[in-house]
Amino acid sequence: MPLVTEKIVNWPAVKPYDKQSVEVPGTKRPGQTGHYRNGIWGLVDENTPNSLVTLDQIFADGLKNGKNAPFLGHRPIISTNPLKFAPSYSWITYGEVDTRRRYVGSALHALFKSGEIGGGEFETVGIWAPNCPEWQIIDLGLAAYQKVSVTLYDTLGKDSVEYIIGHSHLTIVFSTSDHIPTLLKLAPRTPTLKYLVCVDKISLDAAKLLKEWSAAQGLTFQQLSEFEQFGKANLIDPIPAYPDLVASICYTSGTTSNPKGVVLRHKNLAVATQSNLYGMELPDTGCLLSYLPLAHIYERICELCIIAVGGKIGYFTGDPLRLLEDAQILKPNFFPSVPRVLNRVYQAAMVGGNVPGIKGTLFKKAVDTKLQRMRATGDNTHAFWDRLVFRKIQAVLGGQLQLVTSGSAPISPDVMDFLKIAFACEVVEGTLLLYPQFELVSYISSLPGYGMTENAATCSKSWPNDPTSSGTVGPPQPANEIKLIDVPAMGYTSEDKPNPRGELCVRGTNCFTTYYKDEKNSRETVDEEGWVHTGDVAEIDACGRIKIVDRVKNIMKLAQGEYVALEKIENLYSSNPMVAQIYVHGDGLQSYLVAVVVPDPVQLSTLASTITGKRIAPEDTASLSTACSDERVISKILLSLTKVAQQNDLKGFEMVKRIHVTLDPFSIEDNTLTPTMKIRRKDAFNKFKSEITALYALGEPTKL
Repeated sequence: MPLVTEKIVNWPAVKPYDKQSVEVPGTKRPGQTGHYRNGIWGLVDENTPNSLVTLDQIFADGLKNGKNAPFLGHRPIISTNPLKFAPSYSWITYGEVDTRRRYVGSALHALFKSGEIGGGEFETVGIWAPNCPEWQIIDLGLAAYQKVSVTLYDTLGKDSVEYIIGHSHLTIVFSTSDHIPTLLKLAPRTPTLKYLVCVDKISLDAAKLLKEWSAAQGLTFQQLSEFEQFGKANLIDPIPAYPDLVASICYTSGTTSNPKGVVLRHKNLAVATQSNLYGMELPDTGCLLSYLPLAHIYERICELCIIAVGGKIGYFTGDPLRLLEDAQILKPNFFPSVPRVLNRVYQAAMVGGNVPGIKGTLFKKAVDTKLQRMRATGDNTHAFWDRLVFRKIQAVLGGQLQLVTSGSAPISPDVMDFLKIAFACEVVEGTLLLYPQFELVSYISSLPGYGMTENAATCSKSWPNDPTSSGTVGPPQPANEIKLIDVPAMGYTSEDKPNPRGELCVRGTNCFTTYYKDEKNSRETVDEEGWVHTGDVAEIDACGRIKIVDRVKNIMKLAQGEYVALEKIENLYSSNPMVAQIYVHGDGLQSYLVAVVVPDPVQLSTLASTITGKRIAPEDTASLSTACSDERVISKILLSLTKVAQQNDLKGFEMVKRIHVTLDPFSIEDNTLTPTMKIRRKDAFNKFKSEITALYALGEPTKL
């Protein structure tokens, strides 16, 4: 059965690539540009005819595709020792999900009404679990019964969990069994918590033990099946939502302080979803592979788009090492991803293609031909080379991709261009500069080229087949208008030539208005006219596209007075296949930058083998660790970083001059990474403080 598509708005036959956004007459003021809106669709909001305005409406639209249509899928475990998953996906239909969300919502309504749970400003409900069908069922149940979801990253540490439970007044948390002991240990310090529901299946003995432990802590413990039975016995009809109803408090993973709770209303999430359906192209059997955390706004909006059109979502096994296997079994059309995964696909393809002989010659010819064609016309397909060369790369992710997205971090233009020609589907470029005020999300897709939790992952969106879009994040989304305001301290103004530059501000129905219980940060972020100040410096080019060029905040000044944006530099260096992780450090008393580099084991083993003349396997940790201290290896890695810097036109003071190479990675466990894999700069520095101090003690090298 074909997808319900009345919410999808198709592209016009001819796209005005030269006018992708337009400045609204009469809106320009001193010190800022005018307001720019989408060049095709203008500005849409909750009053736009046929627009989505609530989350329960999104599910209702998906349900129109038919109660028996497959919706949520997973690979069942068929053996625990050894761990083995079924070779195919098992599906729950839209009708079955509808029934179960009613059970979950009815149970919650009864508990809040009786006073067993609740007592806070909102009827908040926590979800602490990895991506799975149950996560989506619970969230849909909350939306259908006017409850407020509080989503916790599966990788959160106990301190952040404790803070969020108290801050949002959580009295009930749906969690997987591996997190239940943590919640029970936190119980003495989280007095609001009253009820735990285990969402995964556990043995009778384990359930009995957790129930007794919970009772000893004054908490009620139930398995999800019991909870749904309670809801079935107290069943009531869904309670319709309204656009201004609070739907979720989405906590950003702060890099410098406690997480901030972004208050998102139904209309924020629904209009963001609607905006992303403008120009979305998916087949009749549209299928998404879900592996990015649903606690993150990026994945959440992606899945809401699929639900709105009656598509299906297949969840990965939970094991990153099985992700490609999951993709090859599921054969998704929509693959929301991150640069870490896509960079590995790129690196593997380049290693496999750049070989001597006819194979390497054909690969180079295929790449050169397709790149030339794409850059001239925007067309990233080629009947001959796709069949002969790129079919194998496409098969790695199932062979049926039509839409690829990348979030959480930027991806280099060279990698982006290769992915476009290799996947031969819609892969639209985005970028991201991170700073502690918000957690931004970037995309290369039909979804936004640029977004953040604070605007429900929606701000700008690159257009497909735009031959000159490289380096931009496209024009504003239909839901948004944007403007630039002068940053005189950094030399950026709305009068700059050839294009205006300044701090990017965004406004629209999808944008939040407040951080929960945080008036100070709310005032600093959202002004009295509703503009969200992003902290990023952007340029609007002659075609009306946004290009992120710098950061207003979280930049540092070197001893000689130059300003550098450290994360921007890290992002550029990360495109080097040698780099698995990198932390760039600047000291205001020093004139140059240093870095800690965690190399990719496969790349390092190849380099070390060449230098030492002895074959070193990627699994030989001891030999690789020794190689990290070899000055010849360090010199070669630094040289490769310098080449990346030169290719990206970094200034001399922006280039890393000395590096420390280590196999000791930054991680969530040692608190040097946030749950969304962003470096906590203070903790990263403290971890390698002695090594960084030693690098500076050597003095600035006279030349690289």
